[in-house]
This record gives sequence, C-alpha cells and structure tokens, in this order.
Amino acid sequence: MLKRFTFWLKAAIVFQFLTAALHSISFFVEPVLNNDTERQLHELITTYHPEMGAGFHPSFWNLFTALSACYPLLCLLGGLTLGYLLWKRAATDLLKGVILINVVVFGICFVVMLIFTFLPPIIITGLIFVTLLIAYFLMPRNGSAQSLVSPDNLCLRNACGTVCMP
Repeated sequence: MLKRFTFWLKAAIVFQFLTAALHSISFFVEPVLNNDTERQLHELITTYHPEMGAGFHPSFWNLFTALSACYPLLCLLGGLTLGYLLWKRAATDLLKGVILINVVVFGICFVVMLIFTFLPPIIITGLIFVTLLIAYFLMPRNGSAQSLVSPDNLCLRNACGTVCMP
C-alpha cells in the first residue's frame, strides 16, 4: 500500500482539503487580545488606512485577509485538480506532470512557511509537500500505464499501442 503512488496522492489531497478547512476557520474567529500592546496593534491594523495611491486605501487587516484567503484557495485548487485527475483516471504522464507542478508550488510554499510563519502551517504544508514528492517518485516511469478512451474516434490507447473499437 505504501509503495503505490495513489496512496500518497490521496494522502496529499486529504492534507490539502484539511489545510483549506482548518485555515478557513481563522476567518470566523476573532483574535484573542491578551494585553494593551496587542490591543493597540490590533486597533492600528484594523482602523488605519494609509493612502497607497490611485484612491486605494485599505487597512492592513484588509491586505492580510486577502493574502490569507489565498492559502486555502491554493490548497483547494491543488486538491480538486489532483482529485479530479485521479477520479477520471488520467494518463500517468499527464498526472505526473500535474503532480510535478504541485510539488514545485507547494515546495516553494513550504519554504515561505518555514521562513515567515509558525508551527501548524509549517507542519501541514510540509506534509502536503512530502506526500506529493513521494507520489511523484512512485509514479510509473514509462508511458501511460492506464488506458484512455478518445471520444473522437473511440480508440483505446494504452502503453502497448492503440486499438480502435468498431
């Protein structure tokens, strides 16, 4: 089971959905302010609207929320794309390319998380990255091991060649 790439790919998809759900909770919970310094900082972040040119003057809280929304959306995009390709039994060369794209994106995301965030996002992004990396290296090396049906000419394509249906 651990030697099959589909196990690791499904694990990565679960981690992506779990991350999107857990990170989205932060949009519905008010921050706990423990002292006067935190209250003052929160007040400035939410109410101060610097002029940023062209009539654009959001608060830093608005900017933070917009950037924070991108992380669960990234995880949803990755999980839904990989899940759809797995569900449709896409050709392994196509799936391997999409997994490689996810490995690169979530690898960069992991490095950014290591530098700028705290332990929970680092751990969950690391789990996504590692499971995607394992799935990528366990993928078959040759052409498409899974068959595809071409809707244009009803031909079955697989690793051995093409067989057309009558």
